[in-house]
Amino acid sequence: MKKTFYSNGKLLITGEYLVLDGAKALALPTKFGQNLIAENGTNQEIKWTSYDADESIWFEGTFPFSAITTTTAFEKESVANTLITILREAYLLNPNLILKSEGYSITTHLTFPKKWGLGTSSTLINNIAQWFEIDAFLLLKNSFGGSGYDIACAQNDSPIIYHLEQGKPYVEKVIFNPTFTKNLYFVYLNQKQSSKTAIASYTKSKSNLGQNRITINKITDGVTQANNINSFAEALEKHEHEISSILQIKTVKEALFPDFNGTVKSLGAWGGDFVLVISEGNPSSYFISKGYETIISYHEMIL
Repeated sequence: MKKTFYSNGKLLITGEYLVLDGAKALALPTKFGQNLIAENGTNQEIKWTSYDADESIWFEGTFPFSAITTTTAFEKESVANTLITILREAYLLNPNLILKSEGYSITTHLTFPKKWGLGTSSTLINNIAQWFEIDAFLLLKNSFGGSGYDIACAQNDSPIIYHLEQGKPYVEKVIFNPTFTKNLYFVYLNQKQSSKTAIASYTKSKSNLGQNRITINKITDGVTQANNINSFAEALEKHEHEISSILQIKTVKEALFPDFNGTVKSLGAWGGDFVLVISEGNPSSYFISKGYETIISYHEMIL
């Protein structure tokens, strides 16, 4: 029996890092995502093949059920080890999917290049949770960790405000369709940032979280309610400086684009993946001249 599951990618517009500590975050599901196709197999094993957006295979492996139901160790930090960890936690939440099966053949397909960082892990976790018929937020908590905003994006087809309250995720669908979306672009910084590394750095840096959280909540409200491009840009620039102060590092504009005539906002983990650009005109020529050739309009990127 063949079953197909799909999850949306994500972009975190406000609340990066502080969303881990209860701040409100504006997050946007993307038109790009990942699917998972589960078919019956044999030999009490899972044959797994993962395809990148260009149809190249970026991971391939075969795992006996015993590797999932026991504590078999794989090479540390390997893709196989990460996948087995997720599958084992899924199995613990619903053992029947493995115990009552002869085997599985699994294929996954990204519709965005893996290096973009739009949610390779979160879309995988949400798809596995759908397959196992379990809570994706709980699977994330038990396996990979993180705030869960990316899981919320995987499950929703519209902009959301996300926050944690006593560790429990709260998702509010919001209307976010400003008139100036034609002035919004996403630029890839040519390197994928590790969320785990970025979070570890934030954990060491954070201090006055209570006041920081209040400030970010106000900025998130301002961003979602902005009715013109100037107030939107002003709110995002305040956000950049607030996070810059917490992390004690330069904003991405200060570090890479000090001569750009417009706003540049980091998204998610600072130092990689995409940035949001606000520009009166098409900024492609500027960023291409700096060596950044992946520039995607808001309407091409966001659901």
